Amino acid sequence: MATQVILDAPAKINLTLDIKGKRPDGYHELETVMHQINLADKITITQIPEGIEVSSNCPELPAGEGNLAYKAAWTILDKHPGQGGVAIHIEKAIPIGAGLAGGSTDAAATLKGINALYKLDLSPRQLMSLALEIGSDVPFCLQGGTALARGRGEKLESLPLNMNFHFLLVKPSFSVSTAEVYSQFDLSQVNQKPDTRRFLEGWHHCDIISVCHAMENVLETVTAVRYPEIESIKKRLVKLGALKALMSGSGPTVFGLFRDKASARQAWFDYPAGEEKVFLVTSYDGRKANGRETSATGKPGIL
Repeated sequence: MATQVILDAPAKINLTLDIKGKRPDGYHELETVMHQINLADKITITQIPEGIEVSSNCPELPAGEGNLAYKAAWTILDKHPGQGGVAIHIEKAIPIGAGLAGGSTDAAATLKGINALYKLDLSPRQLMSLALEIGSDVPFCLQGGTALARGRGEKLESLPLNMNFHFLLVKPSFSVSTAEVYSQFDLSQVNQKPDTRRFLEGWHHCDIISVCHAMENVLETVTAVRYPEIESIKKRLVKLGALKALMSGSGPTVFGLFRDKASARQAWFDYPAGEEKVFLVTSYDGRKANGRETSATGKPGIL
């Protein structure tokens, strides 16, 4: 029996993000298109006699209950006692507090890994139920690909990926708290909302222009207002050739969607050096996840 599993944990971006209102349970009612990209953490899970241990190459990452991978391990092992413990090592590539679901994707990979490592044979439905206990983005990260998410994020409609999309991601030098952004969101301040119907029509017809026209993120009314740098990055990406630039999730990461790989690569080279982390990424393909190109130095360069 295997005593160790290694999994990729890809980041996500929100191609659209709309909030319909607040639910009776305190969560927000979402409608968002989530899309996995090939910027991925690597999760190594090893059997140990007992307990849960978390380590990482990132000293800022919490190792205990504040880590979603730890929470995922505790959630699944608590419901299936007698399995032993796990040591989880997280090799971070996804920036922390960036709006890219770094913690959620680590948690989803942990659920998959422990299910395989201890041969629990949990069904996708059972894993989804556990995922929702951990966080709103974890169900999508567990399913992967591209999906229209509603509710808290648990109602997922898979979208076919008929073409690869090419992005430039820019993570400013600061991070934001997702909980704080949602707590400050005011629906009355929203002037531009995504056109989900138009987005889906464009998506299914591989019409990248229609897709771009339909993309908006209502949480920019919180994060981009508080941090003017976000709007500056958006304008810079458009000037470099992006068809559309948008903040992902609660921010502060901004992505530019480009017509093709050559355009994205040229923008990557031309992006001015600074304190930002810059990533050249494409739609996630599990077979090619380790082929991503990243630059975390502020000035793009081929690694």
